[in-house]
Amino acid sequence: MLIKSTDLLHFDFNRTLKSKIYLQTMGWIPAVLRLPRIAAAVLISLSMFLVVPPTAQAQRGLPDFADLVEANAATIVNITTVQRVPVRSGSQQGDIEELLRQLRPDGLPIDPDAQTRPRGGVGSGFIMSSDGYIITNHHVVANADSITVTLTDRREFPAQVIGSDELSDVALIKIEASGLRPVKFGDSEKVRVGEWVLAIGSPFGLEFSAAAGIVSAKSRNVPSRGPANYVSFIQTDVAINQGNSGGPLFNLDGEVIGINSQILSSTGGSNGISFAIPSNMALNVVEQLRESGAVSRGLLGVLIKDVDNALAQAFNLDRPRGAFVDEVQPGSPAEQAGVLNNDIILAFNGIQIEQSSQLPFYVGQVRPGTSAELNVLRDGNMIRLPVVVGSLPGADQAATDTRPATPRGNSLALTVQNIDADMRSSSPALSNGGVIIDQLRDGPARAAGLASGDVIVSLNHQAIQNVDDFNRVIEELPAQGFVPIRVVRDGRGTTLVLELR
Repeated sequence: MLIKSTDLLHFDFNRTLKSKIYLQTMGWIPAVLRLPRIAAAVLISLSMFLVVPPTAQAQRGLPDFADLVEANAATIVNITTVQRVPVRSGSQQGDIEELLRQLRPDGLPIDPDAQTRPRGGVGSGFIMSSDGYIITNHHVVANADSITVTLTDRREFPAQVIGSDELSDVALIKIEASGLRPVKFGDSEKVRVGEWVLAIGSPFGLEFSAAAGIVSAKSRNVPSRGPANYVSFIQTDVAINQGNSGGPLFNLDGEVIGINSQILSSTGGSNGISFAIPSNMALNVVEQLRESGAVSRGLLGVLIKDVDNALAQAFNLDRPRGAFVDEVQPGSPAEQAGVLNNDIILAFNGIQIEQSSQLPFYVGQVRPGTSAELNVLRDGNMIRLPVVVGSLPGADQAATDTRPATPRGNSLALTVQNIDADMRSSSPALSNGGVIIDQLRDGPARAAGLASGDVIVSLNHQAIQNVDDFNRVIEELPAQGFVPIRVVRDGRGTTLVLELR
């Protein structure tokens, strides 16, 4: 639609003449009115955008990281490692070593290292104290035969590993140097999604490089870390690459709120998804490494999984949240505290549990023998259970097991038989009986992940000891909705959810 120039002039004057004092102080209204109408309208319209309050300009501006980098550059270190690895049979170097050995009259190797070769690595770290303690990643220094630390002033020092923890991917090393400037630590619990952060490290060996971005998410569980996760990662879109590992993640106040640890990438380069270890958790680990060189972690002794929408509806929870207890380990602190299968843990020591991955993170930070409290949903009621946290037996064992929720179906179709006495005695979970799935057709059980040979011990919150119990409960099932079913498979119990339509 075409707009006449007179309409423009009238529209702009109505908007701008409402502030007579502002226009008169500009001193150019008479001159503007003598201009052609279109020119006057354009000038008056532009004036509305040219005069911008300084506060609005500041709000639209991006942060300047120059001062932050300058103030903290001296706290960053470059770490290079050397590890001697065996020469692979059939490799070119192996063939050369074998030829040299054959040329010797005595047939002995030329030197003790003839069957190994050096392999270098690079990473980052930062100074945590003026007496030479440096924080980095476990995977940066793991199995290294020698570690060299380079400061921003190009001084180089050999480093000693004080302690290294694989589960958290945190390591503490030390150098003998003077004039060191430590970092300031921030509270990683106060980190907000969307706030600006800065990483300084050595990507691809390019020392002391800075990269900025924002916090993309919190409480991330990285699946590749194995069955248990003791790190609730901070996710960012900072350009983190190989060599950035172990470097600090700063907030705008120049405080370290994370340790850059991992990236999510199909190429090995940055895809804008990186993960940092929260500083609060790292300091807990470092304190123990400094004291004893090892880390002790709390243990509950439960197998857990996320609460999806189906589980939330089946157990009358207002929304999906918490950690669903799939199985309580016999003799564990959780069993002694009264935790039962199918409980939903909603809080640990007053900390709300939104996702199951958060529970092992918080439990793992509690020293063994410490008293804690669980908030649990059971049969629609909220209860509090005091628990004395146990000790994780070893670094290769987990306090909890996070498993993905099992797919759901939309009907019920299976046949069952009573279990015999031998099967009852094969597992404590079957001591009260149950029914074994004989045939499985397309329907709710198959879609939910059940299989022939699974033993059903509970259906819709009711115990199943035999086929009669099973048939009675089947007749009482609702026509639609979500129904929990508990089965024992290979001696281990788990709860699944059937969707009835």
